[in-house]
Amino acid sequence: YTRGTVTAFSPFDARADAEALRKAMKGIGTDEETVLTILTSRNNAQRQEIASAFKTLFGRDLVDDLKKELTGKFETLMVSLMRPAYIFDAHALKHAIKGAGTNEKVLTEILASRTPAEMHQIKQVYLQEYEANLEDKITGETSGHFQRMLVVLLQGNRDPDVGVDEGLVEQDAQVLFRAGELKWGTDEEKFITILGTRSVSHLRRVFDKYMTISGFQIEETIDRETSGDLEKLLLAVVKCIRSVPAYFAETLYYAMKGAGTDDDTLIRVMVSRSEIDLLDIRQEFRKNFAKSLYQMIQKDTSGDYRKALLLLCGGDDE
Repeated sequence: YTRGTVTAFSPFDARADAEALRKAMKGIGTDEETVLTILTSRNNAQRQEIASAFKTLFGRDLVDDLKKELTGKFETLMVSLMRPAYIFDAHALKHAIKGAGTNEKVLTEILASRTPAEMHQIKQVYLQEYEANLEDKITGETSGHFQRMLVVLLQGNRDPDVGVDEGLVEQDAQVLFRAGELKWGTDEEKFITILGTRSVSHLRRVFDKYMTISGFQIEETIDRETSGDLEKLLLAVVKCIRSVPAYFAETLYYAMKGAGTDDDTLIRVMVSRSEIDLLDIRQEFRKNFAKSLYQMIQKDTSGDYRKALLLLCGGDDE
């Protein structure tokens, strides 16, 4: 059961789609409309079948042809849609830690929001695709408490959601209170351990209890007691514990708000959530920002890139 906007297309014919795509890209000029219509309305598994049929029929690589025929953000979006989910995440992480400077934003977004099962898959795929250990790569490029929290999340060892022990809830809330508000300086280790390993339902209760004990939301304490990349990561984890769709709604909002658009983030979130929870993200977006995701994309983007994003968005919530 998913809350994605993109689902399996029916009746599906991989061969017919492959032929239509070849025709759209062959010769002078490209029929972008056909390309975007097909790729945004098939789910990822079907896109892989189309790529395979494309190779069988024409001896050509569909992704290479897309890269040759398309340009700019539209090309990036179409090529992103062709990557299987875990490869998509692994690829984003690889680029976040490659070369000069690390893109902490991407590390934070992916590691804070993926489930333990997804985390294990991503590490496995990373190893297969790049013959490198993701944890080694990340520790090589990060440091301090930020690095430690990333490593904890990478383990994908969050407690399973099986009942909540109120005694432990009380204990964890007190530990966090003492590690932050009550302490001169902050005991980051405690925040890292509790936020990185306890189950989602347990932590939701801890946040409520924390508010009762301290009079503060846990976010306010993190904001005051930590800074920089660690602060952003801890806040992202807390937001994802409260609601992953709300976290992504906010991420999308800030990617488009104000001057200029953070297209990398916009593409990454729209593609990676399109088959998981984009319907819920749309709902949260409408609720929290008093406008629909659809309208904001419409206002902020243009051309075929806009058309494709709006199709992925799947509807207006006004």
